[in-house]
Amino acid sequence: MIEVRAEMAATVWQVRVQVGETVAPGAELVILESMKMEIPVEAPGAGIVAAIHVEPEQAVTAGELICTSEPA
Repeated sequence: MIEVRAEMAATVWQVRVQVGETVAPGAELVILESMKMEIPVEAPGAGIVAAIHVEPEQAVTAGELICTSEPA
């Protein structure tokens, strides 16, 4: 299982994927917003999205789990 975590405290602006979706390395999973800047959270490798642990407008802290995927 691959875990993707927030690198900083921010607010979830958009969730760009759905559970079951196949993603390529570098694909945008979620867009975070902090201090009026958009921060894309990208897939570290190819995989299938297993779970999304955040939703738009949710505040996240550094290290918080954003989504998990299974290697493709």
